[in-house]
Amino acid sequence: MHNLHANLARNASRRPQTSPLDEDFSVPVRADQEDRLEVAALETALARLPEEQRQVVLLVGLEEMSYQKAAATLDIPIGTVMSRLHRGRERLREMLAGASGNAGLRRVK
Repeated sequence: MHNLHANLARNASRRPQTSPLDEDFSVPVRADQEDRLEVAALETALARLPEEQRQVVLLVGLEEMSYQKAAATLDIPIGTVMSRLHRGRERLREMLAGASGNAGLRRVK
């Protein structure tokens, strides 16, 4: 019995210790062609926005700034940030909906 225990302990010490993976661990997935098309459409739509709206959309949406920080950065009132953000998002939504409807491409799985 002692020898069996000693053998098991010795074998266990030779193997690397394993630990369970975190539940939130995910393997990065490469972007496919559809993702690239969506990013290109978003980039085009952002370029078509007026400069004031684009600045606010990028600061709040991409840089994750608060309305107050974005207002301080652009030196405009918070209400102006909120209205430009709303108008910019609505215009982006309309452009992206129009782009996907007029593309003439269909999804095949």
